[in-house]
Amino acid sequence: MKRLIIFIDRLLYLHQCNDGCSRFWSLRKWLGRSLFLGAFVLANCFAALGQHVLPTPLKTELLSGTYQFGEKLSVGYSGKEKEVAKYLTGRLKAYVIIKRTSNTSSGIQLQLTDLPQEFGKEGYQLKIDEKAIRLKANTEAGLFYGVQSLLQLLPAEVQAGKEYSLLGYQIPGVLITDAPKYAWRSFMLDSGRQYQTPEFIKRYLDHMAMLKMNVFHWHLTEGQGWRIEIKKYPKLTEIGSKVAEGKEQQGFYTQKEIKEIVEYARKLHITVVPEIDVPGHSEAALTAYPELSCFGEAPKTVMGFSDVLYCGGREETYTFLKNVLDEVCELFPSPYIHLGGDEAPKGKWNKCPDCQGKIEEEGLKNSHELQMYFSSRLANYMKTKNKKVIFWGDVIYQDDFKLPDNVIVHWWNWRGHKDLALKNAIRNGHQVIANTNYYSYLNFPVSPWSNYFADRTFDMRTVYENNPSDIKEPDSLVLGMGCALWRDWYVYEHMVDRRVFPRIFALAEQMWSRGERMPFDAFYRIVKEKYPVLREKGIDIGPGMKDEIESDFSWE
Repeated sequence: MKRLIIFIDRLLYLHQCNDGCSRFWSLRKWLGRSLFLGAFVLANCFAALGQHVLPTPLKTELLSGTYQFGEKLSVGYSGKEKEVAKYLTGRLKAYVIIKRTSNTSSGIQLQLTDLPQEFGKEGYQLKIDEKAIRLKANTEAGLFYGVQSLLQLLPAEVQAGKEYSLLGYQIPGVLITDAPKYAWRSFMLDSGRQYQTPEFIKRYLDHMAMLKMNVFHWHLTEGQGWRIEIKKYPKLTEIGSKVAEGKEQQGFYTQKEIKEIVEYARKLHITVVPEIDVPGHSEAALTAYPELSCFGEAPKTVMGFSDVLYCGGREETYTFLKNVLDEVCELFPSPYIHLGGDEAPKGKWNKCPDCQGKIEEEGLKNSHELQMYFSSRLANYMKTKNKKVIFWGDVIYQDDFKLPDNVIVHWWNWRGHKDLALKNAIRNGHQVIANTNYYSYLNFPVSPWSNYFADRTFDMRTVYENNPSDIKEPDSLVLGMGCALWRDWYVYEHMVDRRVFPRIFALAEQMWSRGERMPFDAFYRIVKEKYPVLREKGIDIGPGMKDEIESDFSWE
């Protein structure tokens, strides 16, 4: 019965017409009146209002009756749910008079309880009937994600915080049972190459919450800019934040601003994971402190990436980086720190007497193993602070050097190495984050732009159906999945939305949903139902498919 209803629902996604249900009456005769109407009402009462929940919940069941909003609304909670209740009432107080109470048999009830083990830390149950809206979870995070689903059942204006009246508004009865596929669901923003304002970052944290993403991977250092204030080394921002000349390549985040962003994210149940990229992609830092490079040379250019790395042979380098990481750890309570490790050409290391001396002293084979030694020293230092360290997959292309057990591998280079990093990491017992450059790098647009990697464009269907990061039967060591927005080639703030939306919906679906995947056309139809909400939020939606691109459209 359940499979049949799902089948019918998908038919409706694929074929529903603007004038209602005329083309479905023959199906009603075939299936029988009650079965058909149940499936039809569930699909169409939500579809008509653009109310499908994304990412797709694990299980959705139609219940009898509808919940109707009055002028006043009670939000009940026992105490432990206070922060989620505060968030929810903050989202709704413009539309109804809110009364927070510890006991209510109507209105909205938030309850932390002992749900079955399969709900885990982030699952929830949302039940709506004519009497009340009841939300249960094992943790505050689960309640929060249930609230995100509830908000999607409300009008677009409410979701966007615009003026609207909920008086008399009805939500059809429904029971949603949901829990995520992955514990790690990340969005990475490159603030190293281009600086973004704190307001812009907070806006994207709100978008992440809507999509039930729980990790903001913040790329804070690059060749083109050092963006994080380090009080012990002021030249990192005095000089390093200004080395590039683009109009959005000047600037950094004060420690006060960082603390505010971390706290803003915490209230959205998002962990902020900073990335300090070493030993490569460090031209900005080495322009500020050239004595930390091999031969004490400042980089000749900060564009792209070069072989001007932190010197891996001098103890001053490790002292400097430990001091930097001490301040980073004070700012970010995350259990994870990302230390990059990608794209580090060894030309200087191969010639540097200090690096070659360190290789001989430590019994290493070559400069690649020197990077493994370099990375391991930092990882072991982070272990003293109870931190796990994330490195890009470059560190494990050759897997004969044993890395510390607190290392997580960030698998990215599908184009160059396919799944080599994934396999080597799992074979060596390391957790993995799947975030391949095919097709989870949202800086590659749907169609060619300027001279920017024209062969790497991809559309909604491609990412939904062919993303290598979307592992069908993941090993237990796969911690989760991520997506990224790199800002090389002068991708300015105003150009970000149209690259991210709508394709990020497909990525969020792959990170969260662990039920049977619906066909792409059905999924894309639901995504388009979200466009009024996105527009109300001020999001500049780009094309999802190549054939949607109009002649006057620009990625700039």
